Formats: sequence, C-alpha cells, structure tokens
Amino acid sequence: MEKPIKKNDHFEIEIIDIGSDGEGVGKINDFIVFVPLAVAGDHVEIEIIKAKRSFGYGKIIRMITPSPIRDTPRCRVASECGGCQLQHIMYSEQLKWKTKKVKEALTRIGGLQDIEVADTIGMINPFNYRNKVQYPVHKEKGKIKIGFFAPRSHRIITTDGCVIQDSRNEQIIELVKTFLTQYDISIYSGEKHTGLVRQLVIKTAFHTQEAMVCLLINGDILPHQEKLIELLQKVEGLTSIILNHNSNKANAAICSKTTIIYGKDAIIDTIGDLKFKISSLSFFQVNPVQMEILYDKVLEFADLTGTETVWDAYCGIGTISLLLAQKAKKVYGVEMIAEAIENAKENAELNGITNTEFYTGRAEDVIPEMYKEGVRAEVIVVDPPRKGCDAKLLETLIEMSPSKIVYVSCDPATLARDVAYLTQEGYKVDKVQPVDMFPHTVHVETVVKLSK
Repeated sequence: MEKPIKKNDHFEIEIIDIGSDGEGVGKINDFIVFVPLAVAGDHVEIEIIKAKRSFGYGKIIRMITPSPIRDTPRCRVASECGGCQLQHIMYSEQLKWKTKKVKEALTRIGGLQDIEVADTIGMINPFNYRNKVQYPVHKEKGKIKIGFFAPRSHRIITTDGCVIQDSRNEQIIELVKTFLTQYDISIYSGEKHTGLVRQLVIKTAFHTQEAMVCLLINGDILPHQEKLIELLQKVEGLTSIILNHNSNKANAAICSKTTIIYGKDAIIDTIGDLKFKISSLSFFQVNPVQMEILYDKVLEFADLTGTETVWDAYCGIGTISLLLAQKAKKVYGVEMIAEAIENAKENAELNGITNTEFYTGRAEDVIPEMYKEGVRAEVIVVDPPRKGCDAKLLETLIEMSPSKIVYVSCDPATLARDVAYLTQEGYKVDKVQPVDMFPHTVHVETVVKLSK
C-alpha cells in the first residue's frame, strides 16, 4: 500500500496518544505519525519532516486547538533542550502516563496479563530536584558556552535557570565562565582532540547543602587554579573542588584519576538517620526527595524480620545495603566500580554498621561465585543499570531460590524482560510501584516485589 504521506506535506490531525519518548502520536489514514511537543488531545497542523515505510515524523506548524492537559513550560528553552521532554504536559498527567508506560511494558514485553500497577508516586514540588548535573563546555564563535546538548546534536543550549537543577548551579556556571574567559583557558575540541576543559560536573547535597564542583580536563594541570578557587568560594555550601583528568578521545566521562584542589574528596548527604559520603565518582540517586520514598518501598517489599541474609546487587555506595542492614541479619553488597565499594565501606563505618560485606566486581560474577562457596540469601535486591540484569545473574537467582526478590528498575522495558524470565521460573509478581524520580522527563523508576 502506498504511503499516505511524503516529506513537506501539511496535514491537520488530532493527537490521540503520547509515545514512549514523550512525543505526540497521530494518524493519517491509519498511518502513524509522531509529533514532538504535541500532546494527546491537541488539534494541530503539522508538516511532515520524515516519511518511513510504516510511520512518519511531523512538526507542529500551527496549534488549532490545544489539549486540556497541555501546560506552559516554566523553562524558556524547554522545547530546545534535551533535558526535559514533558514540561508541556500537566504534571498530574505525566504521572498517569508513566503508570501506563510501566503497565504496557509489563503486559506487552513481560507477557503479564491482568497485572496491577499502583499509581506513580509523584512530587509535591516537581522542580529543582536534581543533585547532580554534567554540563559540556564548548567554545562557539569565540564565546564559552556551558549548558546542555540539544537533542541529537552537539549544539549547546544555555539556560538562565534550569528548573529541575539545584538553584546554585547558575551561579557556579557564571563563575566558571568568568574564570575561563578571564584567564583564557583553552576549551576542548573533540574534532581536534586539543584544548583543556571538557565538562563541568556539579554535585549537591539536599539535606546538608554541601556542594562539589568538578572540572573534567584533558590534561594534568589547570592554569591559575587558585583564581578559580577564590571565585567559587562565593558559592554557599562549597565543600570540594576537584579536577578529573580525562585525555581519552571518546566522549568525556568521569574517570578514576582525580586531583582535589580545594576542600574534601566528598560531600555528605543523609537518608533518614544514615549519612552517606558521595565522591566525584559515586552514584547517588539524583532526586533525594523521591529517593527516600523509593527506598522506603524497597524496605517495605523486602519485609525483613532481622533473621535474613540479603544480597544487594549493583549496590553503588551502599545506600540500599545500609538501609537493609538495619533490619537484616547480614547484607552482602556487590558493585563493579572500586571507588564506590570503598565509599560503601566508609559509609558503613561512618554509621557504625557492622553486619555488611562489600565486594568489587560484576554482580553476575561475584554472586554465583559466593553461592558456590555457600553464601545463601533469603532476600535479594537488584538495582541494575538501564540494560537490566545479566542472564547469568538471573540464572543464579533462580538456583539460589530466595523467598523474595525486590527489583528496582529505571527502564520499564528491561524490567519487563527480566520479570518475564523470573515469573517463568517460579516467581510471581506481588506488587508494582512506579516512583517519579525524574519529573518532566520520560524516565520512571519502578520497584517490583516478586515472591516464590
């Protein structure tokens, strides 16, 4: 059948749904068209910008009738910046959409019929919640730009106040730009692999208000660093300034070689009564308000009595491990990043917790090996990266046969895939609870309780 659309065609359409990436979904003679920044209920005129065999993409040319669930973004660059995909949708509707997204993944990918998914737990104030940000630093037409990449490009979008980041970040950006400009510090070019400064990373602590500033540099020395220290001391709560040395040609990421040029090697934040040391290399959930809600659900689903041995796979700096240790007999944690495991051990000591053991390595290697050596667990908590659990780890979980598995996921698709495997091997899904860790984005965190 011939496609009903071609590039540059104009159509008036009704948007009937919201796709998995937050784009509007409409139909032209039953032919699917995705329209970024459109909302279910919009009546719009679009121009076709791409026509594929079975679907197309359009852009809004004219808003004829806006959807009743459409909202006005607080951020002036929300439509350009790749950070938020849903600011133009009412927050209450974002939560409904995320619940639907989790349920559809579990049904379509996981094959779980009649699955009950609780309403997504949202925030009372879904703004200024992020405690970490990583900004690329570029030089364009002689001017230094620090901001976010526009979607599918390396063009920097600057903001005058990102509405989901810590409010101190704009001050830090301006101070760093002043320093780089005043002292003519070279900016890294990925094409030429020349220049010094690559990225600016900021970490902040929600409860203690401590702040860490980290510059990723293509070299060993930052000229005039004492002047940067002097400028950044104007920032309230400044605790640490760190240089991260990364001379790889690949896209910049924080690596293990660091130099502390001011203050301490970490900031401290709290979860409940526990303190956690967060270094420049540590993973810590980016939304501290929702993190406490998420971890309360993990503890509720684990339902510990004090007699259990627990494995915490992908344990990071030990946040979940130490919370579990307050209610368990013994907790083992495993994480492949050595620096995170050092932080986990330090955090256990910082809080006087003695019933934990932490191991460096891949969960799919360490847990099977420990199982062969006789370590059994009644409860296993997994909080894997976006790609989900390794097949070898899932096989070991089935062999170990814990009474409960608590699965924490940041990706509904890989969650559904892994839950499907576990249910085929003798587990049943008891509870599914999405938590909105990332308001105004398409991402959602989910906790699932599985039992034998």
